Amino acid sequence: MRRTAALLVALGLVAGVAFALDRAFPPDLSRARSLSLELLDRDGALLAVRPAEGGVWRMRTTVADVPPLFLEMLIAREDRRFRLHPGVDPLALTRAALQAIRHGRVVSGGSTLTMQVARLLEPRPRTLGAKAIEIFRALQLEARFTKDEILALWLTLAPYGGNLEGVRAASHAFFGRPPAALDAGELALLVALPQRPSALRPDRHPDRAGRARARVLAIAQGAGLLSEAEIRAVGPLPETRLAMPARARHLAARVADGSGGRIATTLEAPLQAALERLAAEAATEFDPRANLAVLVLRNADHSVAAALCGLPGESRAGALDLCRAVRSPGSALKPLLFALAFDGGLLRPDTRIADLPHRFGGYAPENFARGFAGDLTARDALRLSLNVPAVVVADAFGPLAFVAALKTAGIAPRLPAAGAPGLPVALGGLGVTLEELVALTAALAADGRVAAPVWRDGERASLHPFVSPAAAGAVRAILAASPVPPGLAPQASPPRYAWKTGTSWGHRDAWAVGVSATHTIGVWVGRPDGTPLPGETGRRLALPLLLRAFALLPDPGPLPPAQPLPPAPALARLGAGEADRLRLVFPPSGAQVARGQAVTLRAAGGQRPLTFLVDGAPLPSERHRRDALWLPAGPGAYRVTVIDSSGVAASAEIRVR
Repeated sequence: MRRTAALLVALGLVAGVAFALDRAFPPDLSRARSLSLELLDRDGALLAVRPAEGGVWRMRTTVADVPPLFLEMLIAREDRRFRLHPGVDPLALTRAALQAIRHGRVVSGGSTLTMQVARLLEPRPRTLGAKAIEIFRALQLEARFTKDEILALWLTLAPYGGNLEGVRAASHAFFGRPPAALDAGELALLVALPQRPSALRPDRHPDRAGRARARVLAIAQGAGLLSEAEIRAVGPLPETRLAMPARARHLAARVADGSGGRIATTLEAPLQAALERLAAEAATEFDPRANLAVLVLRNADHSVAAALCGLPGESRAGALDLCRAVRSPGSALKPLLFALAFDGGLLRPDTRIADLPHRFGGYAPENFARGFAGDLTARDALRLSLNVPAVVVADAFGPLAFVAALKTAGIAPRLPAAGAPGLPVALGGLGVTLEELVALTAALAADGRVAAPVWRDGERASLHPFVSPAAAGAVRAILAASPVPPGLAPQASPPRYAWKTGTSWGHRDAWAVGVSATHTIGVWVGRPDGTPLPGETGRRLALPLLLRAFALLPDPGPLPPAQPLPPAPALARLGAGEADRLRLVFPPSGAQVARGQAVTLRAAGGQRPLTFLVDGAPLPSERHRRDALWLPAGPGAYRVTVIDSSGVAASAEIRVR
């Protein structure tokens, strides 16, 4: 009885000491928590990995991430009684001790997988004292975690040479695939490597790696895990170490705050890969200092399906996130201005606007091609992307109201200088990002609402009203009639896409944005430092890339039909007055020209056909033109007159020297 009591007291003391030591010296799990950041697509496929602290590739791995065959081979090779022992295997330790005595050296360590995890968590020199600590730590781990959780620690921390740790990191580095996609031979290699990771690397020591793999396969066959036929079917060893996945790298960089783990996104890995290939091919035709960004948005929920925010390369400033770079959108904002004007009842697609030389105070906009189209509809003015009509619309709508509408929709346009917004906002005289422009353009795809793009799985877009579905549909129908550039396939009938291009002042930014029934895509091309790309335009650089990006997606079907705009007291003519008044633009009254010099008479405004007269005598001219050629008969004073079809006349007095 006394012996029993003494034994119980002794056991109690041991348990108390063990409990006290456990609480005073808990296992250090910091290495297991220092993980690589992983970006996953919406189906769980790996898009990108960023290294953990210290530049180590250490990806969290659980038993669900590896095939059962891997775990069976690992346990057969390393710790056959893993599921039975409490963290320490007395039989294995005894066997290791007897072998060491017999051979005079350590033949096998006798470490269980749990003891290996203890060593991986807190690496120490291989000494008897270190072994005692490993035994204590193994008991602690077994008391805290399930067997599968201990296996997960091993799968995450196992060394694979250099800065590779863990089965998933090694699988991607050597095979370019996750462990679940590996065959028996590849899994056997990953079981073998942690024994001597540097000495067995298949890319450096293929013979040793091959022999180590063969031993694991033999153990697996002996345990009944593999047949001889399966072993004969094993393929060759990997010859090189591959780069870790780095797709959508700018999105990964946005969340790289030093913490690791897995972040699920709304991206689609196959589409992302195809888009990056497309962009890399297109960039070979660009200026070597130019870069590009492409954003693909789903209309249904405003989630990002693919995002390329810049190609790598120091000369291209590839580290910059160009989806968030603030740039001038050029004419790419015109559809939004017209949609707001339609929505406000200011004009309709068939409202006539004069595309003529005009001054708005000290501001005199010009069209991209330097010419003028005269009197035309709002529909044609937008489709042809004419600048003067856009400024006429901005003047009537109000530039401050336009900027306020953008802000109400959740977009914060950046103005170049302090003060109220001016008329140049219609032509890109403010700054937006690609993400913002795509969000705005997506309002034209369906219901007229705007939301900042979301790319984290589970996030919901915060929608803001922008224009009515009818106004969005009216603009969409206009843009769907835009001509396709030469060399590209024509639109299907009925059309699948509606798009708009933009070129900022000085050819610094080339844009193209477009919508289909299912997606909205935006493309930016330019130099990240803001220097010009002389002669380049959105139509030449960005639009072909936009249409090729749409071709990567499934056929979206026809664009949604446009709803009729509600009746409104819209003007039949916008900008009537100075812009439409008949006037003789050249020569101005009082001008002098040299004798023998042909003079081009040019008029603006008025209703065609125009008639040009010199001293009352008509000159030959084409009815649709606004100019005529005149060769003075000799020196003297002349009166030049132009008359439009309604009888309005404008004259100027000139002198020939």
